[in-house]
Amino acid sequence: MRIQPFCDFTILVLGGAYPSSVALTLDILSAAASVAARVGVAAPRWRIYSTAGNRVQLGHGLAIDAKPLPKATRADGSIWIVPGLGLESPLDIPGRLEQDDALTAIKALRAHAKRGGTVAASCSAVFLLQAAGLLAGRRVTTSWWLASLLQRVDKRCTVDANRMVIEDGQVVTAGAALAQTDLLLYLLRDRFGPALADTLSRVLLIDARQAQAPFISASLFASGSELISKIVAYVEASLPELPGLAELAAQFCMSERTFTRHVRAATGRSAQDLLQSIRLGRARMLLATSRMTVEQIAGQVGYSDATALRRMMRKLVGATPRQFRPSAYEA
Repeated sequence: MRIQPFCDFTILVLGGAYPSSVALTLDILSAAASVAARVGVAAPRWRIYSTAGNRVQLGHGLAIDAKPLPKATRADGSIWIVPGLGLESPLDIPGRLEQDDALTAIKALRAHAKRGGTVAASCSAVFLLQAAGLLAGRRVTTSWWLASLLQRVDKRCTVDANRMVIEDGQVVTAGAALAQTDLLLYLLRDRFGPALADTLSRVLLIDARQAQAPFISASLFASGSELISKIVAYVEASLPELPGLAELAAQFCMSERTFTRHVRAATGRSAQDLLQSIRLGRARMLLATSRMTVEQIAGQVGYSDATALRRMMRKLVGATPRQFRPSAYEA
């Protein structure tokens, strides 16, 4: 029997996968291999598996060569990585997971984890891990616009939409498709040490990003929930007066307790977090599109002064109002 060479990473690519997510995975691993000797570590090794044969069609007409996924995989020490699935809507996820290649991938991921292996995925690919039963009892993340759906689908896990990468036991999850960059750096740092990851960040000009919070849009956070869409619309129409939870609950004919429970179930976040996201979204829009002063914008989103707005933005997104303002508008 031929002995397979050891690999640090196994890239599992499904048909229609997001091309950038796949390309980022391979580009970062290739760059890591080229600079490994400079920092005195072994070069990472990887293989590409596919459930679709020797050539996988990605999105936008692109394709990539791969090895067919063996019908029975053996225990190995590699980290299995699944790039984003390239889906455009939360409504596409259930049907995609029922396709034959997805079912094969789910079975393989479950088997690898059962043998003690680590699995990692970003964006919509996190739903493959959920379908494999690997998220129960874990803290995870996914693309922020899919987070509420994931929390509804699997109430056994805790979805933190703010984080870019989360490791919980043998499961590592990451945010939106281009968070594949952050995921790869995290995995390389974990397996090969900080020197390789830090050198790679400088070579590729990759900024360290710990959170998705700066990129969240409250209106898209609803992710198919009619209730959350209505809440967002009501709050946005009420600004600069921020409605309290009691008012919102009454508006939607619920007790305050029931209201907060529904918001948590739909978004994985507290009602107060949702309100802050709506205020933040309005502030960012005004910073980017108007010549209003920060003081004026603070008033438009319900704060008494600019200091309160600055404090909120530093807390939620780790940035100042100036960082969201086009240079032409800076005072």
